[in-house]
Amino acid sequence: MARLEGKVALISGAARGQGRSHAVRLAEEGADIIAFDICEGVSTDSAPGATEADLQETIRQVEGLDRRIVAEKADVRDLDQIKRVVDMGVAELGGRLDIVAGNAGILGTPNRAHEIPDEDFVDMQEINLTGVWRTCKAAIPHMKAAGNGGSIVLTSSGAGLQANENIAHYVAAKHGVVGLMRTLALELAPEKIRVNSLHPTMVDTPMIMHDSMYQLFRPDLDNPTRENLGEVGLQMNALPIPWVEAIDISNALVWLSSDEGRYVTGVTLPVDAGVTIK
Repeated sequence: MARLEGKVALISGAARGQGRSHAVRLAEEGADIIAFDICEGVSTDSAPGATEADLQETIRQVEGLDRRIVAEKADVRDLDQIKRVVDMGVAELGGRLDIVAGNAGILGTPNRAHEIPDEDFVDMQEINLTGVWRTCKAAIPHMKAAGNGGSIVLTSSGAGLQANENIAHYVAAKHGVVGLMRTLALELAPEKIRVNSLHPTMVDTPMIMHDSMYQLFRPDLDNPTRENLGEVGLQMNALPIPWVEAIDISNALVWLSSDEGRYVTGVTLPVDAGVTIK
């Protein structure tokens, strides 16, 4: 039997990158999926946005594994949109919700802390922190009503455990996710709902792999490339790799959400090639 057979998982930011990887990996382990994504760009984010075609590809891959999926366009800045998707998915997939992956997020636009535009800072907190809380807010009543316990895994970052220059708004939001996780772990323990956070180093996804990120990490070059970013990653990480893959984060999510992690709660789990110890 697959490790997550019969379970239902909710994933935010599921159109591509880590979110799609999570959806597919959880489906491989037997879970049915509720997924949503904004499917458009955010004006204060340097990375290009996902598209509705990206979300359709996630649907295709999950259905290709013979699992059910309810996937809709929704914005983590809008609680009503999230609740609509979650309520619809739970109703359609048997009235239960066992796993929540609070994954949706942006990296924003790099700047010195005192030079970050107010709109950029507010957007970052709205998406990367308050959006995670809203996702949990929409999901937790269903998890409690089903009475099956469950697992909530919030995506933080290596930047949620240490400081990084030029992304103070991102660092602040990701540190906030840790505080939210720890509080939820205490509040939900009586319901046997476990809550943990994941802390990746750079991950090979569209959130990282674009010109603004290359320029942030290699300001000494006129036209830095992916390969130049990789050189920086090799220096940052303790293990001799430039970055990790989305599947590495998804595998950690599966473990935390399975019976193998049944007594793990309140944990900040780095999947970071040692970046936070270097």
